[in-house]
Amino acid sequence: METKKIAKAYLKDLRMSPRKLKIVCDAIRGKQVGDAVAILMNTPKIACEPMLKLVKSVVANAENNFGMDVESLYICECFSTSGRTLKRYMPRAKGRADRIMKRTSHVTIAVAEKE
Repeated sequence: METKKIAKAYLKDLRMSPRKLKIVCDAIRGKQVGDAVAILMNTPKIACEPMLKLVKSVVANAENNFGMDVESLYICECFSTSGRTLKRYMPRAKGRADRIMKRTSHVTIAVAEKE
């Protein structure tokens, strides 16, 4: 049994919450690469810009490192997990302070060839 070749690309410590990225990941998961690029270019979400760069990176990895055909690639895996959280403080009334959580994300995209 032949194993399927998979090319991956990672984006670590992106200064955006995983919740915002999850919406975009769900939109492109399972799609052909050309369709995913079209979706990312026409969706008005802030998360689309770094995701588009990551999709282009994973396609370049597949083409150059594994010799895959770009026309038959589809996104088989796409997910975001939480990274480090930067903790900041905001002054409030009466000498108090509130904690501000600045979240980061790790994004993974994998492509494979359709049979």
